[in-house]
Amino acid sequence: MKPLLLLDVDGVLNPMSRPTPDFHRYRCTVGAEVYTVHLNPRHGRRLIDLALATGSELVWATTWEEHANEWIAPRIGLPSLPVIPMRPGEPSEHGEMFKTRHVADYVGGRPFVWFDDQVWAEDEEYLRVHQGLADFLLIHVDPGRGLTSRHLGMAHEWLTLTGFSQGS
Repeated sequence: MKPLLLLDVDGVLNPMSRPTPDFHRYRCTVGAEVYTVHLNPRHGRRLIDLALATGSELVWATTWEEHANEWIAPRIGLPSLPVIPMRPGEPSEHGEMFKTRHVADYVGGRPFVWFDDQVWAEDEEYLRVHQGLADFLLIHVDPGRGLTSRHLGMAHEWLTLTGFSQGS
């Protein structure tokens, strides 16, 4: 089974502070809401390269859900990706963020790397004690800067050194 590369949007691909000049500004409409996002068109190629090099599958793990395929993917050069369904509003069991349970349900026994700006020790603990999960790496991304080469390198190294990589 291929390892998974799970992607959040806000704070990861769309940094929360003033982005560097290699980011482009977009206004997008989701339902009745209009959002301004800043996206780096190089992120898509770099994520695809990581997935190819490690034999991994890219998956959206974001509250944007299918809207990530409509608004984010084409602007950074990603194809349409599978989406982990997120149902916000369910209470936390042990301080983990609400997305963590959805991720655990989705990944099953597949190893995964999760890029998110809101993963903390409580999320890791929840996942460690969740029955049936394979090994994983949570990569906390600084929401002010977003995804960097360092984050991608951490994922590549972990997938390669742990033997999960099918591309090495």
